[in-house]
Amino acid sequence: MIPWVHLDTSPIPGEAATLRLMRRGDEFAIVVDSIELMNSRRSGSERALASLACARLREWRRPRVLIGGLGMGFTLRTALDELAPDAEVVVAELVPAVVAWARGPLAHLFAGSLDDPRVTLRETDVHHVIDHGPGAYDAILLDVDNGPEGLVQQTNDRLYDVAGLGRAHRALKPGGLLGVWSERPDRKFKSRFQRGGFTVEEHKVRSAGSGGRHVVWIGEKAAAPR
Repeated sequence: MIPWVHLDTSPIPGEAATLRLMRRGDEFAIVVDSIELMNSRRSGSERALASLACARLREWRRPRVLIGGLGMGFTLRTALDELAPDAEVVVAELVPAVVAWARGPLAHLFAGSLDDPRVTLRETDVHHVIDHGPGAYDAILLDVDNGPEGLVQQTNDRLYDVAGLGRAHRALKPGGLLGVWSERPDRKFKSRFQRGGFTVEEHKVRSAGSGGRHVVWIGEKAAAPR
């Protein structure tokens, strides 16, 4: 078997952990310590996160979408494929090295999506973007850490606790969608999600053509009364 080759290492702002970019042949992985966060051959659930939400926005006029976490670009690319030409997609990525990898050794995975005129890339914590203003987005997609039970940053908990879900709810327009990716099911989170004011759907989706399943939750904020 071809061994993994280490390409680069980057600290995570505010944390003791570091991210490593690894390559094995044409396969890439981003790893924190000994935990694989993402793999270029297992992108099905990241794509599903975008397609399940953005497919609903196809007929919306000038939809505005926030993606938390750049990763390997699979969520972004799928969102752009689903959305109309008048859409706007804001991507918030905390780790500058992930952005550098997207324009360097992983550029072929992004296939030019970062140069799409609909895309604005911000090197910042998505938490701060969500806090920026009420009613700013038609959809927010969170592919941060390994889901609500984060492994990389303890501060990511503030995205998924009751207060964090409340902030996301305020940041959405009436009828807006909050999509959350997770490596595993979490009944407590689904219940908390519902208490945050959302109608919630749970989807179990494959990470690749075969193998394990991940979870995508799509929460809908109530539409404004007519």
